[in-house]
Amino acid sequence: MSINEKELLAKVPTKLYIDGKWVDGNGARPISVEDPATGLILTEIANADANDGLAALAAADKAQEGWAKTAPRERAEILRRTFELVRTRSEEFAALISMEMGKPLAEARGEVAYGNEFLRWFSEEAVRISGRFGTSPEGTGRMLVAQRPVGPAFAITPWNFPLAMATRKIGPALAAGCTMVIKPAELTPLTTLLLTATLEEAGLPAGVLNVITTSTSAATSAPIIADSRLRKITFTGSTSVGVKLLEQSAQQVLRTSMELGGNAPFLVFEDADIDAAVTGAMLAKLRNIGQACTAANRFIVHESLADEFAQKMAAQMQAMPLGRGMNADTKIGPVINQKARENLTRLVDATVSQGGEIVTGGKAVDRDGYFFEPTVLLDVKPGSTILQEEIFGPVAPIVRFKTEEEAIRLANDTEYGLVSYAYTQDLKRGLRLIEKLDTGMTGLNTGLVSNAAAPFGGVKQSGLGREGGAEGIHEYLETKYVMIPDPNI
Repeated sequence: MSINEKELLAKVPTKLYIDGKWVDGNGARPISVEDPATGLILTEIANADANDGLAALAAADKAQEGWAKTAPRERAEILRRTFELVRTRSEEFAALISMEMGKPLAEARGEVAYGNEFLRWFSEEAVRISGRFGTSPEGTGRMLVAQRPVGPAFAITPWNFPLAMATRKIGPALAAGCTMVIKPAELTPLTTLLLTATLEEAGLPAGVLNVITTSTSAATSAPIIADSRLRKITFTGSTSVGVKLLEQSAQQVLRTSMELGGNAPFLVFEDADIDAAVTGAMLAKLRNIGQACTAANRFIVHESLADEFAQKMAAQMQAMPLGRGMNADTKIGPVINQKARENLTRLVDATVSQGGEIVTGGKAVDRDGYFFEPTVLLDVKPGSTILQEEIFGPVAPIVRFKTEEEAIRLANDTEYGLVSYAYTQDLKRGLRLIEKLDTGMTGLNTGLVSNAAAPFGGVKQSGLGREGGAEGIHEYLETKYVMIPDPNI
């Protein structure tokens, strides 16, 4: 299906969405949304200030009681209708993601399918919210335990998965009976705006979801977080920003869900199927051009396989055409902006100066947009700068190891703990790794772990709480306990 980009952009709302109305923002200037593959401006959208943010929260607060009382089946049907509309318009959503974020169109289609599943999954979970009832241990009364909505939530989403990160928060919040204010990333707000229009078309009542786009994120968000009407904050982004939000949230003792940074290890043991490991590595490294918190960041490969692994991975990277995501033959798109590209140059240069070797790639591409060559680095030394930071780009550093104990120590040598990957054909070793790798998720002989039906989240400085799965809706519910005297006494 061929998409006319101008016609598609004309369908995307460019204003704030507050209390069921598309309204202008009070920000000083419009926000320009850029195509990272060309550096050209796609469109301009409204810019919210703190007053707009508080107006959005007021609308969510006003709608909260009615939405919480709405029958779970009705909430479910709205989410299900939205799922069906997104599926029908999947090509438009994929094209919009590719245009504003830069990922190849085929991969953008994958994000639409994945992100849309959160709407379907939580439409099904909405009618399964349950409690329990039973006799107290002493036999003196009945104990009733129920779940109820936390209340108005504030969602802050990142730029790298503009549909999936929105649906992963909107789906469970609406299913649980919570109203919401969502602030999409300034770099990629268009997909969330189109999704909001789709939810409106599916019958979502006014005030249940409110959307503010802003270039002054901290100044606009702070009054919302400080307001006593807010009861929940959910954030996906960097650990440094997450820590600040946790500090602010503590003042109101808000419920928080934090999906923060990652530094994922990818372990390849001497008994691994090396071709399967390389295939998994390409998937884990280059999903979203490496700009994902789940991206494999550190390749920890047994010394007997390291050279072969590096050469095979380099060969596959060299065969991947770079270009604008909307081009049919593109396999690698741009990184999000010039700052991101400069950071990749810094990390590669630092690695080489610290003893690493460039197998392929290693530099920015001299063309329009923000492209960086897919890169493999071999003989990276433990403690190197690149092993300490989240790379967020198509750069794969490889570290050699000798023993299983050394591999686990290297893998856990980070303050992050989101996801790990491991390739081995030894079942007992696989079970040991599951227990010893200090991450919230592990891909055992696979380079892909994300699934709407699974709990997504990490440990240590990678965050708090889980998104997706049966666990995801509980982030938006609180437990209410009632004691009832025994009616027979």
